Amino acid sequence: MDNVTPLGGDVYEIDTRMAGYSGITAGYLILSDRPCLVETGTSTSAPVVRDALSSLGVGPDDLATVVVTHIHLDHAGGVGDIARYYPSAEIVVHEKGARHLADPSRLMASAKKVWGDKLDVLFGTLAPTDAARIRALGDTGTIDLGNGRTLASHYSPGHAKHHVGLLDSLTGDLYVGDAAGVYMPETGDLRPATPPPDFDLDVALDSIALFAALKPQRLLFSHYGPVEDVPATLERSAEELRIWVDLTKRARDEGLDLDHAVAMVRDRTRERYAALRGDDAIAEQFELLSGAPSNVAGIIHWLDRTPR
Repeated sequence: MDNVTPLGGDVYEIDTRMAGYSGITAGYLILSDRPCLVETGTSTSAPVVRDALSSLGVGPDDLATVVVTHIHLDHAGGVGDIARYYPSAEIVVHEKGARHLADPSRLMASAKKVWGDKLDVLFGTLAPTDAARIRALGDTGTIDLGNGRTLASHYSPGHAKHHVGLLDSLTGDLYVGDAAGVYMPETGDLRPATPPPDFDLDVALDSIALFAALKPQRLLFSHYGPVEDVPATLERSAEELRIWVDLTKRARDEGLDLDHAVAMVRDRTRERYAALRGDDAIAEQFELLSGAPSNVAGIIHWLDRTPR
């Protein structure tokens, strides 16, 4: 299939075709003795993911595990549908997100407030998963991939309080979710993802430092794809966070309202990203995944509750 890319080590990148786009959100199949899907994508992407798994020989009873880095709908919106397609699979998530997969009503109501009429087009509806099938992770945990291979889970909040990174013992791949930001393979750009209500700069920087300390061989971004220059990429991730926070704080200190703060930060960061200087379609993808309004709102929310 044209949306499946082998990455070596029995790892396959799956373009989930979120909202019909290519190169927006990736799921990853680890085709080990106990096959594991990392990230489901959205609910509307679930049939795309199922077809990709089928093309790789993974049938309804073959998938052992589904694990999500966090419960935002572009990463976990398809969990309920994928759980239905693969009735033998265990669903693994951090303990702070587990109840929302069993009962998504609060999560969906919150998403509706943020996205309004765009919700159905972008994400669809997260279906509930039987709580008995959900395994909640603590700050660390292990997922058995079979034959001695494991995914080690490392709690990495900052982007979201229910976020984990996942390190493959065989390949050294680290699935970073959104904790290291949003990467655009077409341009090499990296931009932070700092949405409300959970963003916390200090915690986010600690998570990036944890990722560096794990010494992964490769970073696998959910948005989007593999990156092999690990130290420089994580340094850039931390730098981007500091720049966005500094600019947002300046806008707030000048008394700008949210719209004007967004405009200022967008203008002063524009030159950092080749994606915003070229193809309009790529720029649109970038804004969808790491929009300045969401980033600035998340930083202001953090500043408002942080004594300085």
